[in-house]
Amino acid sequence: MRKLTTAAAVLAATLATPAAIAQEADAIDAGFRDVIGLEGIGAPRISPDGSLVAYSVNSTEWDANRFDSEIWITGPGVEPYQLTRTESGSSGSHAWHPDGAYLAFAANRSGSRQIYTIRPMGGEAIQLTDIAGGLGGFAFSPDGAWIAYSATDEQSDESKARAELYGGYAVEDAEFRMTHLWVIGADGKGEPRRLTEGDFTVGSFRWSPDGARIVFDHRPTPQVNSFPQADISWVDVASGDRTALVTDAGPDSGPSWSPDGSTVLYSTNAGANPYYGNNEYALVPADGGESRVITASFDENPGLVEWREEGIWFTASQRTRRALFLLDPASGAVTEKLASPEMIWGVDFSDDGRVVVVEAASRDTLDELFVGSPADFDLEQLTNTTAQVEDWDLGSREVIQWTSEDGAEVEGVLYKPDNFDSSARHPLMVVIHGGPTGTSRPSLVSGYVYPVTQWLQKGAMVLMPNYRGSAGYGADFRALNVRNLGVGDAWDVMSGVQHLVDEGIADPDRLGSMGWSQGGYISAFLTTNTDMFEAISVGAGISNWMTYYVNTDIHGFTQQYLESTPWSDPEIYAVTSPMTNINDAVTPTLIQHGEFDARVPTPNAYELYQGLQDVGAETELVIYKGFGHGITKPKERLVAMWHNWMWFGRHVWGEEWELPVDARDGDDSMDTNNRAR
Repeated sequence: MRKLTTAAAVLAATLATPAAIAQEADAIDAGFRDVIGLEGIGAPRISPDGSLVAYSVNSTEWDANRFDSEIWITGPGVEPYQLTRTESGSSGSHAWHPDGAYLAFAANRSGSRQIYTIRPMGGEAIQLTDIAGGLGGFAFSPDGAWIAYSATDEQSDESKARAELYGGYAVEDAEFRMTHLWVIGADGKGEPRRLTEGDFTVGSFRWSPDGARIVFDHRPTPQVNSFPQADISWVDVASGDRTALVTDAGPDSGPSWSPDGSTVLYSTNAGANPYYGNNEYALVPADGGESRVITASFDENPGLVEWREEGIWFTASQRTRRALFLLDPASGAVTEKLASPEMIWGVDFSDDGRVVVVEAASRDTLDELFVGSPADFDLEQLTNTTAQVEDWDLGSREVIQWTSEDGAEVEGVLYKPDNFDSSARHPLMVVIHGGPTGTSRPSLVSGYVYPVTQWLQKGAMVLMPNYRGSAGYGADFRALNVRNLGVGDAWDVMSGVQHLVDEGIADPDRLGSMGWSQGGYISAFLTTNTDMFEAISVGAGISNWMTYYVNTDIHGFTQQYLESTPWSDPEIYAVTSPMTNINDAVTPTLIQHGEFDARVPTPNAYELYQGLQDVGAETELVIYKGFGHGITKPKERLVAMWHNWMWFGRHVWGEEWELPVDARDGDDSMDTNNRAR
């Protein structure tokens, strides 16, 4: 693998002329490709006996312009090896058969996503299903005889006939296909049998320990706005009879069974706001009865791992950390069981509970897999993905705190370059996460479409603020931007920047800010409300809440955070909208947006773009063709990174870069995969 171009080799000194800078474009392009091409791991699933771990490896295929995910196998004393290969799609959602003899996985190998099985030592995968609709999740029954799966209903005969007669059209909020549960023999023999039907769509589901029932959550429609109406039922596998279990107001989802099958655990908001309030765990008797919340004393959102005899295992954010906890279902007592490495993403237990696999990262490593005993969590590392970056100049990462304008305590992650000089002032690039209930963490490599690694090599610092509304800091902090969007968020970002300026390490004349989604909205708000920054980049950002409200696919988001509609309280929509103060905008602003973004539709981009032109602020709008809310292909992600590099290079460093468009010289220049696991 090419070594990532270092500051010493490429950017040791500011280049004086456009021609000199252009000569370095290929080297910068190679560095961007290396970052985008990093392989990552995830979804560890330990075999029933604890001897092997199946996991996903995500890689970049430049020629095909796609990100690929395939299944690998490792374990104590087992060198990692690739199990699946899919030419045109990815393989994932892997699950071990209860006897450990083989795995099932989902892949799109024949035009639609189907279930396949394969032996852990390799061989040809066998296609198990032929589902005409869309396959969702699947799970083996406890005895391994059956597989339950969810699938989207096929287009109805009536709909087909209508299309034949009248062409294509759709009535908004009235036409959709539901997802329902089916079962099929784990050997693939026999016809699939439908378990549920009706005017609801199925989400997640779990087999009961005895295999007689499947508990599942469901909503009235598959539309994203219907999630607050989610309820829980179970279905008798033999008869198909459905029994409603939880029908409380608000979203109830993610059901699971107690080890003895007598109780169902589920996630609920328990009356809190479904967008920014805490999720709680509640218990309900499997045969019906009163529910009981058991996590009221835990002030964050738990993510279920598994309910075992010793209690309920879950992960949860604690500021910028993510730790593993054990919950006593009787008392509600929560005990932190594993806090290092500091960012724990995935956990899975062997059947007897004596072996655990953990996917985790620290601020000095990429995600790695570890295995050991949950009795003492003395873990052995199984993978070495971090070897991909061992020669890269990645600087250092630290979590810092500051006080915002209204007294709120705010944290952020500060990246410093390897050549950091505490007696000098450095350019500062601010990267704002989305959400707003996201969290910036001290990850070793970060960026998305922002060239964070190259800016660090250029001697800049990078600040990633966890502004009000971020997850990991409790429900009260998540609610601080209610009826205060943009305004309070800007306080948090600007006070963080000012803190570093006051510390004498940030250069007030070389500041840039950027973000995607909610981070793009905050960046747009900064564009029209301050001249603190030399340049700003707005990625898929909201510019006008009224425009957003009538175009987005999640109208409820705006209603909940602003506690009103634009028709009943236009003032709050104006106060929090970047466009309200467009006449004050002077900051050069790059706007990046996906062509088919349903979450933040493109009218937001065009409105900000036209407004900035009208007031004479320098601006550029780039529409990425064929994409929705995210840039999900490597070539377009590469050019989006280039657009940010050129924009901030011009306005923060005074450099003029040109996009390298010469033909690449084949596989050697395109293949950045290191295969170091």
